Amino acid sequence: MSIKKVLVIGSGPIVIGQAAEFDYSGTQACQALREEGIETVLVNSNPATIMTDKEVADKVYIEPLTLEFLEKVIDKERPDSVIAGMGGQTGLNLAVELHDAGILEKYGVKVIGTQIDAIKEGEDREDFKKLMVRIGQPVIESKIVTSMEGGVEFAGVIGYPVVVRPAYTLGGSGGGIAEDKEELKQILATGLQLSRVGQVLLEKSIKGWKEVEYEVMRDADGTPSPYVTWRTLTRSVSIRVTVSLSHRARPSLMWNISC
Repeated sequence: MSIKKVLVIGSGPIVIGQAAEFDYSGTQACQALREEGIETVLVNSNPATIMTDKEVADKVYIEPLTLEFLEKVIDKERPDSVIAGMGGQTGLNLAVELHDAGILEKYGVKVIGTQIDAIKEGEDREDFKKLMVRIGQPVIESKIVTSMEGGVEFAGVIGYPVVVRPAYTLGGSGGGIAEDKEELKQILATGLQLSRVGQVLLEKSIKGWKEVEYEVMRDADGTPSPYVTWRTLTRSVSIRVTVSLSHRARPSLMWNISC
């Protein structure tokens, strides 16, 4: 597919779970596309960002990040493609909504980067759980709930503490660990409200377990930079130790403590 004009969806206001990193990623996306000779159209509601600088994109629209305004921009600019992954949770949600509303198909706009099916499978808690089961990965005992009553009932079956994970909030908004019924009611009410589809995954807590991650990143030349991470799962603090195994630099040790 020949890409000539791309719509980049910004992340909007800086909020907990979706901060300045998406201003950076959106800015870099616009610059990379322009370097390839591709015209860029940026839409973002937050003027206090680097990405909305007139030098970053060919066209900048500071407008509300809603279906209505995005369709107006698409109708006027007629991009052939849209990239959503640079706009954080806001960008991902809007891309899905544009697709489901038939707006992308109406104007012949293709999604580049992360595809809609992948977004839905990663964001929808039930679909993600099915994916893990399908590829043979072990999953913690859990259940999708859409009501307070259903959540309280399932928590009574698996016992406390329980982890609350709302769908379509990968930044973590609305989630948490409930130690008892009262905490569950408070967290679950928020999670159901913030989830775009009113869906929450309740999961048996495994705090105290040890988590080991092995990640490999590659640069444009294919040079691997492996990282091994040990993480201790606790109620409110994640103590993370990362060892860089890159042969381009001395092995390094990084402590990361986050609340």
